[in-house]
Amino acid sequence: FCKRHQIKSSSNIPCVPKDLLMMSEFVLPRFIFCLIQYLREGYNEPAADGPSEKDLNKVLQLLEPQISFLEDLTKMGGAMRSVLTQVLTNQQNYKDLTSGLGENACVKKSHEKYLIALKSSGLTYPEDKLVYGVQEPSAGTSSLAVQGFVGATGTLGQVDSSDEDDQDGSQGLGKRKRVKLSSGTKDQSIMDVLKHKSFLEELLFWTIKYEFPQKMVTFLLNMLPDQEYKVAFTKTFVQHYAFIMKTLKKSHESDTMSNRIVHISVQLFSNEELARQVTEECQLLDIMVTVLLYMMESCLIKSELQDEENSLHVVVNCGEALLKNNTYWPLVSDFINILSHQSVAKRFLEDHGLLVTWMNFVSFFQGMNLNKRELNEHVEFESQTYYAAFAAELEACAQPMWGLLSHCKVRETQEYTRNVVRYCLEALQDWFDAINFVDEPAPNQVTFHLPLHRYYAMFLSKAVKCQELDLDSVLPDQEMLMKLMIHPLQIQASLAEIHSNMWVRNGLQIKGQAMTYVQSHFCNSMIDPDIYLLQVCASRLDPDYFISSVFERFKVVDLLTMASQHQNTVLDAEHERSMLEGALTFLVILLSLRLHLGMSDDEILRAEMVAQLCMNDRTHKNPNPKSGIIPGSYSFESVLSAVADFKAPVFEPGGSMQQGMYTPKAEVWDQEFDPVMVILRTVYRRDVQSAMDRYTAFLKQSGKFPGNPWPPYKKRTSLHPSYKGLMRLLHCKTLHIVLFTLLYKILMDHQNLSEHVLCMVLYLIELGLENSAEEESDEEASVGGPERCHDSWFPGSNLVSNMRHFINYVRVRVPETAPEVKRDSPASTSSDNLGSFQNSGTAQVFSLVAERRKKFQEIINRSSSEANQVVRPKTSSKWSAPGSAPQLTTAILEIKESILSLLIKLHHKLSGKQNSYYPPWLDDIEILIQPEIPKYSHGDGITAVERILLKAASQSRMNKRIIEEICRKVTPPVPPKKVTAAEKKTLDKEERRQKARERQQKLLAEFASRQKSFMETAMDVDSPENDIPMEITTAEPQVSEAVYDCVICGQSGPSSEDRPTGLVVLLQASSVLGQCRDNVEPKKLPITEEEQIYPWDTCAAVHDVRLSLLQRYFKDSSCLLAVSIGWEGGVYVQTCGHTLHIDCHKSYMESLRNDQVLQGFSVDKGEFTCPLCRQFANSVLPCYPGSNVENNPWQRPSNKSIQDLIKEVEELQGRPGAFPSETNLSKEMESVMKDIKNTTQKKYRDYSKTPGSPDNDFLFMYSVARTNLELELIHRGGNLCSGGASTAGKRSCLNQLFHVLALHMRLYSIDSEYNPWRKLTQLEEMNPQLGYEEQQPEVPILYHDVTSLLLIQILMMPQPLRKDHFTCIVKVLFTLLYTQALAELSVKCSEEDRSAWKHAGALKKSTCDAEKSYEVLLSFVISELSKGKLYHEEGTQECAMVNPIAWSPESMEKYLQDFCLPFLRITSLLQHHLFGEDLPSCQEEEEFSVLASCLGLLPTFYQTEHPFISASCLDWPVPAFDIITQWCFEIKSFTERHAEQGKALLIQESKWKLPHLLQLPENYNTIFQYYHRKTCSVCTKVPKDPAVCLVCGTFVCLKGLCCKQQSYCECVLHSQNCGAGTGIFLLINASVIIIIRGHRFCLWGSVYLDAHGEEDRDLRRGKPLYICKERYKVLEQQWISHTFDHINKRWGPHYNGL
Repeated sequence: FCKRHQIKSSSNIPCVPKDLLMMSEFVLPRFIFCLIQYLREGYNEPAADGPSEKDLNKVLQLLEPQISFLEDLTKMGGAMRSVLTQVLTNQQNYKDLTSGLGENACVKKSHEKYLIALKSSGLTYPEDKLVYGVQEPSAGTSSLAVQGFVGATGTLGQVDSSDEDDQDGSQGLGKRKRVKLSSGTKDQSIMDVLKHKSFLEELLFWTIKYEFPQKMVTFLLNMLPDQEYKVAFTKTFVQHYAFIMKTLKKSHESDTMSNRIVHISVQLFSNEELARQVTEECQLLDIMVTVLLYMMESCLIKSELQDEENSLHVVVNCGEALLKNNTYWPLVSDFINILSHQSVAKRFLEDHGLLVTWMNFVSFFQGMNLNKRELNEHVEFESQTYYAAFAAELEACAQPMWGLLSHCKVRETQEYTRNVVRYCLEALQDWFDAINFVDEPAPNQVTFHLPLHRYYAMFLSKAVKCQELDLDSVLPDQEMLMKLMIHPLQIQASLAEIHSNMWVRNGLQIKGQAMTYVQSHFCNSMIDPDIYLLQVCASRLDPDYFISSVFERFKVVDLLTMASQHQNTVLDAEHERSMLEGALTFLVILLSLRLHLGMSDDEILRAEMVAQLCMNDRTHKNPNPKSGIIPGSYSFESVLSAVADFKAPVFEPGGSMQQGMYTPKAEVWDQEFDPVMVILRTVYRRDVQSAMDRYTAFLKQSGKFPGNPWPPYKKRTSLHPSYKGLMRLLHCKTLHIVLFTLLYKILMDHQNLSEHVLCMVLYLIELGLENSAEEESDEEASVGGPERCHDSWFPGSNLVSNMRHFINYVRVRVPETAPEVKRDSPASTSSDNLGSFQNSGTAQVFSLVAERRKKFQEIINRSSSEANQVVRPKTSSKWSAPGSAPQLTTAILEIKESILSLLIKLHHKLSGKQNSYYPPWLDDIEILIQPEIPKYSHGDGITAVERILLKAASQSRMNKRIIEEICRKVTPPVPPKKVTAAEKKTLDKEERRQKARERQQKLLAEFASRQKSFMETAMDVDSPENDIPMEITTAEPQVSEAVYDCVICGQSGPSSEDRPTGLVVLLQASSVLGQCRDNVEPKKLPITEEEQIYPWDTCAAVHDVRLSLLQRYFKDSSCLLAVSIGWEGGVYVQTCGHTLHIDCHKSYMESLRNDQVLQGFSVDKGEFTCPLCRQFANSVLPCYPGSNVENNPWQRPSNKSIQDLIKEVEELQGRPGAFPSETNLSKEMESVMKDIKNTTQKKYRDYSKTPGSPDNDFLFMYSVARTNLELELIHRGGNLCSGGASTAGKRSCLNQLFHVLALHMRLYSIDSEYNPWRKLTQLEEMNPQLGYEEQQPEVPILYHDVTSLLLIQILMMPQPLRKDHFTCIVKVLFTLLYTQALAELSVKCSEEDRSAWKHAGALKKSTCDAEKSYEVLLSFVISELSKGKLYHEEGTQECAMVNPIAWSPESMEKYLQDFCLPFLRITSLLQHHLFGEDLPSCQEEEEFSVLASCLGLLPTFYQTEHPFISASCLDWPVPAFDIITQWCFEIKSFTERHAEQGKALLIQESKWKLPHLLQLPENYNTIFQYYHRKTCSVCTKVPKDPAVCLVCGTFVCLKGLCCKQQSYCECVLHSQNCGAGTGIFLLINASVIIIIRGHRFCLWGSVYLDAHGEEDRDLRRGKPLYICKERYKVLEQQWISHTFDHINKRWGPHYNGL
């Protein structure tokens, strides 16, 4: 399509030999004719509406090969295309073949079918009717258009009466009638005539008939590179335009058809050259406008606006499918497209006939979707037609308008603007006539759609801003201006009514309309032009008339009285306040908005952006969604960086994620925050509050103002000279009287006045002072003052001088019940020296309505002399008070105030102090010269009053003097001379209110602090520093019984056997422990085929291997006591710390079960949320009755020897655990144990070779304890250096869990024969023959896992355990552990080292503390073990085992300590939970010694001077060498046969690093490129939704049915296998992370953000994405701490379908 290429290449193209193409030229016409015959044959005009889809598709399927053949031909290049073009456009060929005049019957028949098809489409074949001679269009405007349209406008509004009558009878009254326009409007030749002269034309005709089959469209478009074809096709397309519209309207598949039409038209009309040519030769504009007009004519109804009976105006019916489904959009978008070409737009703007038609088209939308206020009951059915209405106005009216405006930018285009404005005004005048509009809008009606007004406004704005047109030359007369302002003003008043809930019976949709009207995509085509039009009217009309109109439209006229009571005949009392606020706010916006009154485009952009940013921080794609401004343009970026700072994505403590945001700079808050702009742009009222809150926070933070500030007053950009008249509004008596009255009422505390009203009143006064006329001189004003003011309130119209004018008496109309009436006795007048005659003489009377009427009459009847007598009866009747109301009488009030004195009193009132105002210039006269002082720019009402008084004083010496005088008189308290009973009552009320307010504040503060402390304790997930422990146990030290609070019934008490209390817990299976690896570097996510992750080095895999190895060689029951399970699928128990009675919990569950509106959890599975903190839970862990942990009587150390203690332990373990009696408590203990078992899958519980053996349960139970201890250790960072009670400790349920486990474990007594305790503490007869008599021996004690032994020993003891027994067990086990460390060390080192150590140690064996020297012990272990075959056959594996480091005493000591540390850590944690002792904090290097002394392993008298030696902790219960010999003997006999395995089992991997998720690459693209084409390993297809597991890197199909196994989809299955029910998957095609937890799932968010810190879900925006490390850290943290359930809120069931 590129012109340049064509020109360059066209010079030297070789010609195509003629013979080459002969064949095609001969065959193609026949071929195409054949195709057309098929199309004619196949088309059957059905009886109903349009052929059935099936038939058409059948025909198209048959023709598939033919059309494909044509398509292939187009791909053969230019030569073939030019032949095709020849054939398609040759008129002679067409005539010869298709005319149907020849002999061939078949051809005849087909021609008849073609004629029938034409007829049925409502088209005529010109030969039939010669009436319409096809006129040759003259160049320039078509003669037709001019004749047709100018004639048409007259008839447009009229209704075809014959039609009307028929319809009236037939249709029910309820339905709104469609209106048919008289047929004069249609240009017959455009709409109804179609003559085909070539194959191309008929081919397009059938393409349309068959509703644009995709193949045909492709063929027609593929031909476009041929220039000749392009022109011919475009003309043909235009010729068929009307027919396309008709087919589109009938089509069932209008969406698909629309898209295909636009596919074609966008290719044709985007080319300016072509569009211009078609416009000139084929009247493209006429056709488009006429077709649009005709299309809308089919759905017109009578307008009910204003005068329902006699209205002649017609509007589109928004309920019709045409508008509801946006069927018109292809045509409108074509129209907008061609108007974007300057040459075409110019033709349009120059053609008067077209403009008239277009304005007719626009007037169809004027006043559509009329809302009538429901006054009695709520509407039954909320219509949603407003969507269609707003879309139609935006697309069909506003967008073409913006298109036209873009061509009216320079002075030379003035003429166009004049044309548009002229026809726009004519259309408006017609509209006012058609709806019978005089001067009062009909009450309780509003339409948001006034496109004619908006066209007029926008062209005016352009004319003044860009074309330097004189505004007055394009404005109509005063009467028209008065009419123009009514409807936009009505919309503003209705907005206030809607926000005051006066339209609440119309349903939610009316709120929706009010929001859409100001919403970002609509505002600059809707509310902005309306406000601008009102500003223009205000600048040209009489200000008094305008102001009184505003208050009358807002229905608050009756409120503006000095009297304390009034009647409002048109408004309920509860709405008065918000309507008054609405009226004043509207005036402020009207007077201070400068969008179209002189701001440059960059200033507008900046103001818009600041307003948006002040409401809320915004993301980059959304800092200013206003439609004219696109992110990415140069000015956009520069303005954004000027007003906002980028705030990188952060996290809130609740775990919710933030995107990268822009936030306003400090100087923007300081100088540019404009509340007026914010109010104008907010869709929700809460956004205004949000902006003010942020502003307040800024002032507090920067120390500019501590209290609650008022909206700041912002200086405005200067007005364009054309609009100077707008400021007269601020200097008119009517406004001054309103301001005076409101100030007075606020001062007197009349009802229905808010701080907002005062704020707006002061804002208006300040605006007036800013924009005062300069020439006011003090002298002239003071002369003749008193004489002039008999008839009116104020002497002049300038606010500066009116401010100081004192008003003495006012006559008001009040209800007889009002307090003012009672005072009107002669006595009251004597208080002043004025006689009563004067009293009535000077009292001011004021009625806004009368004032407005008067002005209106003056304007209307300028010519007639009796202007003041004529009052239109039609409107005045509305204002007479209804008879039922109390009678109004006249009272005279004594006021004696001026605006200045009221302001000063107001200052006293606001500050709550007498004489609080002191004129600042008395101290510093400079202040008057430059009154712009930063001190006054931010603050509350007091600041505002001071600022205004300062401005008033600096503008006039008289004002300055009067302010000083007022301040000198010590002002009496605010209320008037005498306090009447009624007023006393209001004062008392005020006082009472104040007290109530204070009380409320106090309560709120208390509540807030309680809530805060609760939040800190309940919601804290991972911040150990600042915690207050949860009060699970609130017992005093001397009470031994623990007391619990039930969060359901609120009672406190101990947990008892028959009414047990329980902790709210969440049980979940976890495989986090199993993911620990032994290397520090986290694994990377594979992003090439080479990188693979093998799980053999994970903790879970290593433990698995060890267990299966033991089970191969040793007795099964013994193996199950030698290790722990639960690395994968272990049960983790966590609690929020709240307790409840178990019976309360049951009834709570019952109520949840009955309440079916349940959210993401399933009650049948026992799930619930904690009744207090709403944390997710699924079980209750009973609290064991009895003592409190902290003051356990068993804790006191006893002085028994270790031998005695060992005996006691053995005895206690030997006692069988009696099964507890059937109490409620024991039942609960049983049920919670069942819950714990069911939490994890069977495969993670059953490891025994004999299924269901009790050893299995035994192993499972102590492993639960192990899992919870290990996980707590991980949460503390893998060591105990930080000490203290961590978060996990504070809300730990381990103590209760231990009781439950111990209770169950004591039911299985271990036969004392096999109890490992005896092997640890007693020497047995060594019998070398014992060896292999039995088929499988017991597991040698040195192969046992010491931590598991510890848990078995402790859980076998009766609870509660005594501290000295605990210490005894630990000491005994430490000896075993130490021996294991030495044995492992001996295996790991080389032969030479071994022999060296063996000899070195042997020499020291005789020293006194040989049993506590590691060298001696090591040498002994080596000599004992070398008796077997353990160290033999080193040759094969020498290299593998040798540790390259040379062993020094230090490194050996460190090695031994590292081996023992994991055991010490777990033991210390256990001690901390069982006995409530605090953990000391320490440095990492001294962790071993600190924990050892904490556990009582270190003798108390141990000196810390010399370097610490781990062996000094040993305390052998029996002679060391004997017991070591006994332990080594077991191994010796095993290694005789299995040296390899014997050695492997001695090496225990104890140094696991913390678990991590896979490391992700920096750039998302690397992941996307590798995975989105990767094939699934199960089904070998490329999945539609690929996902990858972030824990192990497995690639899975999300929702893929291909990989489903037993109704489980692959992701769910993987989450069970990899994470025991928890899965973390990255969705490759969406960049989002999804979490699966059990039967629920949630979208977590994305860890990849773009350069602006925003997510790109579903990769829609295609921006490069980079890893956000902080977010990934948070994800990992939630995984490790098992808090997905608590932090993420939006969970839903996945029904195994992911």
